[in-house]
Amino acid sequence: MGVVTVSATFGAGGADIAPAVAERLGLVFHDRVIPAQVAGRLGVTVEEAEANDESVVRGLWRLVASLGSMPDPVGGVLPGSTLPDERAYRLQTERVVTELADGPGGVVLGRAGAMVLAGRPDALHVRLDGPPEARLAAAVAHLGLPEDEVRREMEGADRTRAAYVRHYHRTDPAEARHYHLVVDSTAIDHATVVDLVVAAARARGISGG
Repeated sequence: MGVVTVSATFGAGGADIAPAVAERLGLVFHDRVIPAQVAGRLGVTVEEAEANDESVVRGLWRLVASLGSMPDPVGGVLPGSTLPDERAYRLQTERVVTELADGPGGVVLGRAGAMVLAGRPDALHVRLDGPPEARLAAAVAHLGLPEDEVRREMEGADRTRAAYVRHYHRTDPAEARHYHLVVDSTAIDHATVVDLVVAAARARGISGG
């Protein structure tokens, strides 16, 4: 089995490439399943867990907790008046990612997977990136929105994702040393990028077959 982590900047095509890699390798693409499991462990809704994923600006975590008690992220039960904070979400997300790697494996997009699973021989860490203007053009074409609007979204997403990794893992997610494969997915068509990632994964013995 094994696991492939995909780190992708805004406009680099991660949401298209990662599931395609999973399909080619015969692995599960873990995306919505991660916040769903985190939500179950923290006693909140999936929507609340997704709103607190790594792409959300720190300090703007919005929770609407149900009445009653909720599971403590490190075991036991918290009083119903205590709301899970960003640290609880981060800890549970990392636990879920680690358990997926220890168990069924698969392909994980984002969530600082390369840092959480660093050093594992059964993992392939991939970074998808490209020049900002090329990523912007790709995002505008994909989303069909005005360029100014997409630019603001791109700059915000890049800034907050990088801040998440710097804050919790004390490193820059753009550093090539964290990855086995770094690809400019704005200069190479996505089908070829998928081929590259699949070949690299198989070279490390990762597949679902």
